[in-house]
Amino acid sequence: MAAELVEAKNMVMSFRVSDLQMLLGFVGRSKSGLKHELVTRALQLVQFDCSPEVFKKIKELYETRYAKKSSDPVQPHRPLDPLSIHSSYDRGSTVPRTSISTANIDYPVLYGKYLNGLGRLPSKVVKPEVRLVKLPFFNILDELLKPTELVPQNSEKLQESPCIFALTPRQVELIRNSRELQPGVKSVQVVLRICYTDTSCPQEDQYPPNIAVKVNHSYCSVPGYYPSNKPGVEPKRPCRPINLTHLMYLSSATNRITVTWGNYGKSYSVGLYLVRQLTSSELLQRLKTIGIKHPELCKALVKEKLRLDPDSEIATTGVRVSLICPLVKMRLSMPCRAETCAHLQCFDAVFYLQMNEKKPTWMCPVCDKPAPYDQLIIDGLLSKILSECEDADEIEYLVDGSWCPIRAEKERSCSPQCPILVLGSSDVNGLLPTPNGNSENGKPSADVVDLTLDSSSSEEEEEEEEEEEEDDDEEDGPQPKRRCTYEKGLVSAC
Repeated sequence: MAAELVEAKNMVMSFRVSDLQMLLGFVGRSKSGLKHELVTRALQLVQFDCSPEVFKKIKELYETRYAKKSSDPVQPHRPLDPLSIHSSYDRGSTVPRTSISTANIDYPVLYGKYLNGLGRLPSKVVKPEVRLVKLPFFNILDELLKPTELVPQNSEKLQESPCIFALTPRQVELIRNSRELQPGVKSVQVVLRICYTDTSCPQEDQYPPNIAVKVNHSYCSVPGYYPSNKPGVEPKRPCRPINLTHLMYLSSATNRITVTWGNYGKSYSVGLYLVRQLTSSELLQRLKTIGIKHPELCKALVKEKLRLDPDSEIATTGVRVSLICPLVKMRLSMPCRAETCAHLQCFDAVFYLQMNEKKPTWMCPVCDKPAPYDQLIIDGLLSKILSECEDADEIEYLVDGSWCPIRAEKERSCSPQCPILVLGSSDVNGLLPTPNGNSENGKPSADVVDLTLDSSSSEEEEEEEEEEEEDDDEEDGPQPKRRCTYEKGLVSAC
């Protein structure tokens, strides 16, 4: 048994990536990762779980990859084990499987590691791989197909690239047992991602023109174009991962995916991934766990920004920060900003994540620069200020790192409180004399005048004329008091 283990280890050490993936797929283990990771996983399999079937599979793969020496017994027409049949190319075949290795295929066909119809790279040519940007709302569980170039088969503008793969029992179980984000949408999904074939940097999702995706016998919906309200501006299309789960066979049966695309000069690559879709609440909880910046570090940042610049002619003594979120114009609850931002102003993390969950842009609403999820931090100092300062909507940071609230002055009322007088009625609280009463000098009491009326030059002239007439009447003798022409009621006395 020890000799068989040593022999099995030597065989595994000589395997290529496709052989390692085939072996690991045979026992239902993960086939993703670099070659050294696959070798380590396969050696652990040999060391701790090398059953006769596994040893037989290792020997078969070794014999397939390398020609036997003349001293070894030759079995050119050895029948295939039903458990080792992983490709439609092998079914019913009685020839050795060495013919598969001459087809320049570096991925096994089963379990989505190679999709026929897509571009095939020679096994000995190592090229930089296309990488896709990491999406915060999608946690990758397995890589079913590495980004593979869409190669046109002819000179037609409309091309079709068929793909065939199957899910492992473990992957099927993950999908079935995952919770539903909404009716009919599982959190664990098989998604298709398409991008430009560019190896210089991680690529964002980008659809080719005339794209259509068919899964088995049904077409999958692809996000359409956003209408443009501006003249001369072309409508934009949101390029996101395409969820294929609801149209797939959740069993050991193979799934066929056909990508239809327009060949107009640009090169595109496609990849298949098993992902777990996250919600904005989950991302917020993760940010609250690992993304809070200590108040003292935030205070040091304030001091750094307000430090006197010897080359500046204007000394900065403070900077104002609003406690209102620029996204929803409401008071901040979870102050957040990107570490790459140069400003101290924050936005609300709750609304920012919800907005990007519906339409992912990841742009800072303050400075309009990229603010990806991995760069977000929660300002611990401003969080503390929000709990201590509840009656102000703005604060000012000072040079020493301290802060003070800025409260808006309340508008003074332009209509002061005035006593109320009753005109043309009987004596109320002794404020008005009786209609027939005379003054102490025997003169009739003065008329009551509404002082709230706006004065003008014409009214002043009328009052002067009335006073002259009263003086003339006093000289002639006492005259009966004139009746007040104002209507009875309440008026302001000021």
